[in-house]
Amino acid sequence: MRAAILHETGQDKLEVRDDVEAVGFGPGKVRVRLRATSLCHSDLSAMAGIMPQPAPFVPGHEGAGDVVAVGEGVTSVAEGDRVVLCWMPPCGVCGHCRHGQSHLCVASLRRLSTPSFRLGAATDAFGFYSTGTFAEEVVVAADSVIPVPADMPYEVAALIGCGVTTGVGAAVNTAQVQPGSSVAVIGAGGVGIAAVQGARICGAARITVVDPVASRRERSLAFGATDAVAPEELKATSRGLDGGGFDYVFEAVGRSATVRAAYDAARRGGAVVVIGAGAKDDQVSFSMAELFFNEKRVLPSFYGGGDVRRTSGRVIDLWRAGRLDLDSMITHRLPLEGVNEAIAQMRSGEALRTVLTLG
Repeated sequence: MRAAILHETGQDKLEVRDDVEAVGFGPGKVRVRLRATSLCHSDLSAMAGIMPQPAPFVPGHEGAGDVVAVGEGVTSVAEGDRVVLCWMPPCGVCGHCRHGQSHLCVASLRRLSTPSFRLGAATDAFGFYSTGTFAEEVVVAADSVIPVPADMPYEVAALIGCGVTTGVGAAVNTAQVQPGSSVAVIGAGGVGIAAVQGARICGAARITVVDPVASRRERSLAFGATDAVAPEELKATSRGLDGGGFDYVFEAVGRSATVRAAYDAARRGGAVVVIGAGAKDDQVSFSMAELFFNEKRVLPSFYGGGDVRRTSGRVIDLWRAGRLDLDSMITHRLPLEGVNEAIAQMRSGEALRTVLTLG
């Protein structure tokens, strides 16, 4: 089958080849024929080494397709089911899962050292966080797939695998945005736009998008932002609000500078919600005095800040009710061979979400 491969961490481009095999099928596993996958910034982070992932590997973790085979003991899905991939599935028995924080379960990370693909006759390769959706077929553990309605388009379903669930969940689960509140979202990529929509669904009265790219600022207005400003305008905008800042500020970039800007833009007693995945050596600093005096809540939000299956179900219900616009988030469509073009579009800020079609 065809798949896109990153041979070494730090490389900028992927190789699309047609001699790749999905391996490891057996008890507790499912084989999925992928139909669509979207590009998320986390894929670029893994390619750059910001997110740990052994190489060579097949990137991609926002994928949708059909179950074509189930291994012994699998009862959660059946052949023919339409599914999306879940890149960090909860185990259900660890301390995080038992405490109602299943989105923090790291049990699946043990699978990172198990190859998911074979290149040619003898070279093993991994799937990004045990998925690897830049391929026509994957073999994954049964807990790594989430059933979706059979009438949900593959392209739309793919977005639920990470970005939309993360952004909407940050507003609904982590921040629990209150009706009538003021919100700022720093970063108008796919996750940021999902957070905009989540804040709108929660009833926020003002949603200000902050982004250096004018076209991205303009695009955000169609998804529920009430206004959009350049980064250099954020300080003056926040100071003009009642209380001297926003009730909630979402950071969807993953850099210490923007986390600091988010903190400064929140009012005293407000919340700073960190969604962006940053580097482990990128340090952000706050003084003890300001943390104590301002009582601003710093709320990291990982994978939607709640049970991923429950959040995914909410996203599907909101989409079906017409309250969540997923279709318009897909700004570009390309075949798998266009994956490097999709990467360039994301890096330039041109694309919101590019979907790769897999037949």
